[in-house]
Amino acid sequence: MDFFKPFIQGLIVITPKIFTDNRGYFYESYNKRAFAEIGITDEFVQDNESFSAQNTLRGLHFQKPPFTQSKLVSVLEGSVWDIAVDLRKDSPTFGKWFGVELSAENKKQFYIPHGFAHGFSVLTPTAKFSYKCDNFYNKASEGAILFNDKELNIDWHIDLSKAILSEKDLKNASFASYKENPCF
Repeated sequence: MDFFKPFIQGLIVITPKIFTDNRGYFYESYNKRAFAEIGITDEFVQDNESFSAQNTLRGLHFQKPPFTQSKLVSVLEGSVWDIAVDLRKDSPTFGKWFGVELSAENKKQFYIPHGFAHGFSVLTPTAKFSYKCDNFYNKASEGAILFNDKELNIDWHIDLSKAILSEKDLKNASFASYKENPCF
């Protein structure tokens, strides 16, 4: 496995070594020892999966304390542009975002620790998205920031006029509103 740490501390992109032959492919998607050596020591307790059509945009979501979640995300079918936004008020990269393409083809995984908002846009006709969480979902602890917040200025790699969003995601709070009462 190859581990890449982008400019925002805590985020990690994992690229597995893929072995292919005439039967197909094999790769190791999780290795507790290798992950611990790079700093991922979470005990994952919940796995989730979503299926979405092209131009679907989900996010930007997070869970507030004490139900915060670290996530290990990947794509089983199709391709997405995956985004993490640093919500840690004392971080030098507070309010900055990082994006990575995750696909069934590249088999990359993206580790997003506590203190981040997360979202993705679907780049292919469909996408099946998978993620592991280190804490159980708690509805009362939901938090979200508007996907097209002007201050964050996220490039979602899709035409936003064609974006498919939930009613809930269309009404998320601004980043300015989050900054007035940050929870991380």
